[in-house]
Amino acid sequence: MRLNRGYAALTIALLAIELAIALFLNDPIVRPYVGDALAVVLVYAGIRAVTRLPVVPAALIAFAVAVAIEFSQYFRLLKAIGLDQNRFARMILGSGFDPKDFIAYASGAVAVLLIERYRRASRADAGIRTVSPSSESSSTI
Repeated sequence: MRLNRGYAALTIALLAIELAIALFLNDPIVRPYVGDALAVVLVYAGIRAVTRLPVVPAALIAFAVAVAIEFSQYFRLLKAIGLDQNRFARMILGSGFDPKDFIAYASGAVAVLLIERYRRASRADAGIRTVSPSSESSSTI
């Protein structure tokens, strides 16, 4: 396993943005919806940083992780395991189920797919050889 430095840097940057949103914003749009969409992009970038998964499977896994976390909120998993008062756990896993969050997660996954498609087209237009997932190394984003 090789670390993809570009995706790793993106993961760290998105994590910092997500933490800033969670700690300093309490608005009706950015924190609940933009933050949720960015969370999918964060998980996607993390997956791509440490695996050679192609774009679509990595995006689907990132979306599935977000959906699983949302359902954990529905079933009050944090309360069941005694972490409902833990601020860090609530910040990472959320604290309240909202079916509208699924739209935000889907938006994040679609954004990933569109951005990656644009990147691939731009690279092809520039004559840059695109790398197949099996031979991808530590290239940058």
